[in-house]
Amino acid sequence: MGLTLLVMAAGMGSRFGGLKQLSPINNFNETIIDYSVFDAKRAGFTKVVFVIRKEFESDFKNQITHKYKNHIEVDFVYQDTNDLPQNFNTNPNREKPWGTGHAIWCCRKYITQNFAVINADDFYGSESFKVIAKYLNILTPSELKNQSMVGYKLINTLSDNGSVSRGICTVNSEQQVTSITERTQIEKKGDTIVFTEDDKETILGAEDITSMNMFGLTPATFEAFENDFKSFLTERGSELKSEFYLPTVINNLIARNQSGVTVLPTNSKWFGMTYKEDKAIVENNIKKLTKSGEYPEKLWNN
Repeated sequence: MGLTLLVMAAGMGSRFGGLKQLSPINNFNETIIDYSVFDAKRAGFTKVVFVIRKEFESDFKNQITHKYKNHIEVDFVYQDTNDLPQNFNTNPNREKPWGTGHAIWCCRKYITQNFAVINADDFYGSESFKVIAKYLNILTPSELKNQSMVGYKLINTLSDNGSVSRGICTVNSEQQVTSITERTQIEKKGDTIVFTEDDKETILGAEDITSMNMFGLTPATFEAFENDFKSFLTERGSELKSEFYLPTVINNLIARNQSGVTVLPTNSKWFGMTYKEDKAIVENNIKKLTKSGEYPEKLWNN
């Protein structure tokens, strides 16, 4: 049947300064995206769909996807503010796309297989792709009841260079997600991890299950994304900066009892490029993984 990897790469990377998705992290000008696609391919994925802004297309093809020729099927989807459900219009003054939920909905015509969703600028680790591929392979594309999410330990997802935003999950005894709450300004302070909201600090647990937007979904979810997006646009469509998020749709599916979301635990350590200072850490981690034999020095040979 095959599996599809959906890579959300439409963000500009404002905190990082520039298009961080294209920043090389090894001696062969390969990027975090290259490692994700490499891991996905060896886990059994046969296609990758990139959600990008139209103006980045030539840079993307020149710096990244030309490497994948003869290795894996590639498609591009453009996240455009004007790609909306029928009878909805965008505010002409809006500049940014509508967020991660919209990014997925934009792929509705390009994905017919079960698929995993990832961010372009996050390194997820090979184990994560293996566990999500194994789960996706047992589902039919029309199945809505069983979706999945790779769950990271919060301690494995922090940046040494500043605060981060994370989806903190509540999980029941059957390893099903019951809710995902977006927490901002999460950082380590001494031996504790805290998030700040309304100038008040709250302690989080190091082992708290955390979403890094790595979800395993079936094509049956596209209808849910469309329905929720319509509701969102009805309420907030005129706003210039409102965003429609992927975890919101997941929460809604759970709340309506339309779907269960199984946590697929991983011990993988996340790393990514939220801040410019993170680049050196990412490069160092890649060197260690290469030295240990996890990856070849050069991933893609044409």
